[in-house]
Amino acid sequence: MQHEIKNGQHISKNCMVCGIENPFSLKTQFFETTEKEVIALFTAREEHQSYPGIAHGGVSAALLDEVIGRAIMAHYDQNTFGVTVDLQVRYKKPVPLDVELKVVGRITKDRGRLYEGSGELYLPDGTVAVSAEGKYMKRNLQQITDSDFVAEEWFAPTADLPDEIEVKDQ
Repeated sequence: MQHEIKNGQHISKNCMVCGIENPFSLKTQFFETTEKEVIALFTAREEHQSYPGIAHGGVSAALLDEVIGRAIMAHYDQNTFGVTVDLQVRYKKPVPLDVELKVVGRITKDRGRLYEGSGELYLPDGTVAVSAEGKYMKRNLQQITDSDFVAEEWFAPTADLPDEIEVKDQ
């Protein structure tokens, strides 16, 4: 399925998922679609390994948590984030290393201060390897961290914005 991209989401310096200066980060990029979903692109590397050639399950959980937590930005702005209240993860297939993978997340219910969302981590052939559902508390970044983070470590990515991202699904 082709997803039309309307915006790239902010990233940070030191985040485990998107941090560009963290040597162990997944260096994930996040994009908002015109359908108000968020698509994450990442490649797990050797340092993210569990069994040989397979990403650790915690990496998959972190990615799904992040993409669902960020889905609220597609409805509000780059400084509105989700703080996890509950996350249920279902592992279906191993997640390989050294292959670009995609995670798609969305809001399923917005109740004001709390919201619910779901997401899937897709293998290149369109198979869902991991899925999750979660509940989050909506927060402005100023409620989570200090203003130095927002001013010095939270910024728009410099890479070109794709027009579309294809996520195969079976």
